[in-house]
Amino acid sequence: MTNTDESAFSQRHPKDGQKFTDLIHLVRPDWTLEVFAVKDGVFPDNLMRFDGAIITGSPASVRSGAEWTERLLELIRAMHAAGLPLFGACFGHQAIALALGGEIGNNPGGWFHGLIRNETLARPDWARDLPDTVNLYGSHVEQVTALPEGAIPLSWSEGCPVSGFAIDATVYTTQHHPEMTPGFIAALTEEMAGALGPELAAKARASLAEPADRTVFAETVARFFEQAARD
Repeated sequence: MTNTDESAFSQRHPKDGQKFTDLIHLVRPDWTLEVFAVKDGVFPDNLMRFDGAIITGSPASVRSGAEWTERLLELIRAMHAAGLPLFGACFGHQAIALALGGEIGNNPGGWFHGLIRNETLARPDWARDLPDTVNLYGSHVEQVTALPEGAIPLSWSEGCPVSGFAIDATVYTTQHHPEMTPGFIAALTEEMAGALGPELAAKARASLAEPADRTVFAETVARFFEQAARD
């Protein structure tokens, strides 16, 4: 868990560890997840007792140079070298890219927030049932601008040419937030309305009239870890 938000708003909502647990339990209710608040310096001591790892989103920047961020990038490299399956969302997507040799930059147009349409570019076996367009909630002001060596782009969204990528069968990412519920993204939109500005806030509110493809995307995450366990 990388989310550094400790505001009063965050205290009124489930933490990201719970959000991702709930996401996985939509499709694999018997799976067990353990949460490490790496943003507080809490890291796993034994990687190999896990079947894989999820790296969450955060308002922090992967380029901050913070001690915990640098330690996380080192851990990502170690996990990847060991062949441990990694799924990353938003900050996690960017952290995996940066740790493995990619580049991160600011969005040219500023914030993207609300329901985001992702056009599917490639379908690994675990994502074979994804539709051509996948709607996910998103909120980001940075993005992956260059992929690591060997990475394949899986999707793109408006203003974001790489909204997801894969490396072999051991890395799967999305720039967006499959863990967010409709109620949470609506509340977050109101919380961020001042930062977004009136035009973008209105656009974000309007976008939320459509549903996100949370369950179908959660299934791809589960299948990603399952196929890695079989290999």
